[in-house]
Amino acid sequence: MAQPEPLISLDRLAFIPPDRSGLPPLDGYAKLLLPGGSRTVGYTEASRGCKHLCRHCPIVPVYNGVFRIVPREVVLADIRQQVSAGAEHLTFGDPDFFNGPGHALGIVRALHREFPALTYDVTIKVEHLLKHSEHLATLRTTGCLFVTTAVESIDDRVLKLLDKGHTRADFLEVVRRCRDAGLALSPTFVPFNPWTTLDGYLELLNTIAELELTESVAPIQLAIRLLIPSGSKLLELSEMAAMVGEFDPAALVYPWSHKDPRVDALQRRIQDAVHAAEHEKKSRNEIFDAIWSLAHEAAGRSRHPVAEPRLARAAIPYLNEPWYC
Repeated sequence: MAQPEPLISLDRLAFIPPDRSGLPPLDGYAKLLLPGGSRTVGYTEASRGCKHLCRHCPIVPVYNGVFRIVPREVVLADIRQQVSAGAEHLTFGDPDFFNGPGHALGIVRALHREFPALTYDVTIKVEHLLKHSEHLATLRTTGCLFVTTAVESIDDRVLKLLDKGHTRADFLEVVRRCRDAGLALSPTFVPFNPWTTLDGYLELLNTIAELELTESVAPIQLAIRLLIPSGSKLLELSEMAAMVGEFDPAALVYPWSHKDPRVDALQRRIQDAVHAAEHEKKSRNEIFDAIWSLAHEAAGRSRHPVAEPRLARAAIPYLNEPWYC
C-alpha cells in the first residue's frame, strides 16, 4: 500500500553503517581544494538532529530539538568503507558537531589513530565554538582543516529574532580563538532577511573585510535570502506571520518581500553577479570587490577601497561545492 504522507520517526533507532555500494564513485562529488592540489572527499554523520531551535533552521520543523548520536563503531565503519573507496578528506554533515562534544571528540580521536593522514571538516555553532573552545586544539591535531559555522548576521537584533544563541561579539571572539588554534573558519550567513537594511549589509561586508575573511566566505553566502519552510518557527513571530504569503508547495516555502524593494533588487543583482563570476573562475577576492561595489551603488554611497590586508587564499582549504548552512 502506498504511504500517503512522509513518515517521520524520531524514535531511538539501531543505526547501521550506510550501504553505499550503489552510489557513484567518490571522485564524482565535491573536492577539497588545497594549495598543493585537491583531495577526494567522503561524507558521514556522527549524529542526527539538533538540540537547538534556531527559528530559521529547516532542521527544526523535522526534529524539534531531538538529537540522536550514531554509535562510534557505526561511524568508524562508514569511514573505513569510504577510505577504502578513495576518501582522503571527510565532511561530517552533523547539523552541529558539538551537540555532543564528548561523542564527537571520541570519534575524531579514533579516526586519527586509525587514519592519521585523513583530514576532515565539521559544522559547529558559534555558541558551541565559544563554550567548548578548549577543544579547538584537539580538532586541529586530529586533522580538522576548517570549521563551518552559521553566523547568519552580525546584527544583534536579528540574531535574537533568529534565536541563534550568540551575539556579534561572540562571533568576533570565535574568529580570534579559531585563529589562535590554527583552525580555518568558514562562516555562513543569511544576509537578506526581512530586517536587512542597505546600511546593515554594507556593515556586514565591512566587518568581513576587516576580519580578513573575504577569502573564507563562499561568495554565494553573501547572496543568501531567508527561506521560510513549512513549520518554520519564524512564523511564531507576529511581524513575520503578517508579511508572508500563502505557502508555495512547489517551492516548499512561504514567499515574502522586503518592505524596501531596493534590498530585494540588490539580492538579485548579487546572486546573478556571483553566479557569473564563479562561472568565469574569478577569485573570491575579485567577487567580493564586485559585491562591495554593487552594495555601495545600491545604498547611494561612494565606493571606498576594501579594507587591507587580506589573507592569502592559498592558506585556506575549502570545498569546491560549499555548504549552505
